[in-house]
Amino acid sequence: MRYDTFDSNETLHAKLVAGNTGYDIVVPSSNWAKIQIDGGLFTKLDKSKITTYANLDPFVMKQLATMDPGNQHIVPWMWGITTIGINEGKLKAALGNLPMPDNAWDLLFKPEYAAKAKSCGISVLDSGDEVFPAALRYLGKPPYSKNAADYQAAGKMLAAIRPNITLFSSSGYINDLASGSLCLVLGWNGDISIAAARAREAKNGNNIKVLLPKTGAVMFFDTMAIPVDAKHVDNAYKFMSYMYRPEVNAENVNKVLYANPVPASAKFIKPEVRDNKAVFMAPEDLARMVPPQAVSSDVRRLRTRLYTTFKTGL
Repeated sequence: MRYDTFDSNETLHAKLVAGNTGYDIVVPSSNWAKIQIDGGLFTKLDKSKITTYANLDPFVMKQLATMDPGNQHIVPWMWGITTIGINEGKLKAALGNLPMPDNAWDLLFKPEYAAKAKSCGISVLDSGDEVFPAALRYLGKPPYSKNAADYQAAGKMLAAIRPNITLFSSSGYINDLASGSLCLVLGWNGDISIAAARAREAKNGNNIKVLLPKTGAVMFFDTMAIPVDAKHVDNAYKFMSYMYRPEVNAENVNKVLYANPVPASAKFIKPEVRDNKAVFMAPEDLARMVPPQAVSSDVRRLRTRLYTTFKTGL
């Protein structure tokens, strides 16, 4: 079996467009899957071959249907939010007399907070697809705006905090947060939860927290799809069927600390994971979160260009 990981949806998309990936299953986020479905890159699913299909959560399937009408091409993997994670002790020490803000996003996007947090390390996800929706939402703009001026405004705000960013990372930030090398991250809730668990296991005194901003955050739904050039389609269906067994899906949740699409798995999930509101959000927190949307190729190009400008500091 060949198993590869990728650090961003952009990376996977480039591989799919190039073709001949050699993959029988890929795991894009739903808003990118829509682009790939529209591009004819995925096989239409034969749901009768996913023997555990009936186990899937109607809430999650409804979300996927906004990208894939009729749920014809993608099925769910895991889901969560892009949010703020902190090392509470180190961050509060760095802020000094500056109080913790009511809006968690101020920690990253307000220069007076970011300038203080710089001393203990700030990381952001290395993807414009993640950074810009969060920045736009903070500015009161649609996270997936079609307006170029909105992106320019977000780019200007990001430029103001660029000198304070220590790291651009979509994976390495987990260990750095757990070890105390970072105190503030823009990351995924499951990854931040993993960092918290590693810090507890190491007993290193780092109190890592996932913040659920009062103003909300952008959600993601990672999915499974079968590329049109997949060589082992029957095996892909067998893998999907296996993953949706309640006990198997629960094992996945216990490992990666993201919400899952199989409600019947709840009894197999560790109580400390099942009761973790940063993994399985309370209804009032979930209500504040914003579902993902697909954007046009023009917006993707603009976003990529502005993100590169932000990252390079030019």
